[in-house]
Amino acid sequence: MDFEFEGPVVEWRGPAPYYFLRVPEEESADIKFAAKGLEYWGQVPVIARIGDTEFSTALFPKDGRYLIPLKSAVRKEAGIEPDQVLAVALNVGRP
Repeated sequence: MDFEFEGPVVEWRGPAPYYFLRVPEEESADIKFAAKGLEYWGQVPVIARIGDTEFSTALFPKDGRYLIPLKSAVRKEAGIEPDQVLAVALNVGRP
């Protein structure tokens, strides 16, 4: 199942900073429904596309929404900065 939406880039500061794109509530609910049977410990495997950059990852559930982890290589390739609002296309399923 395919989804398209916009969301903000958020930073989580732990021992090292991690960056995520926050999926809006409505799309998170739709993804949760579409991913029934695909979840693994609450995570959902996806193929994500931001601009011309496509990558496989797994969505993390957090506070009733999903977060898309943004690896350093993905952020550099796509020119992603914290607090930026990005358009993303997701394909839910096993990469």
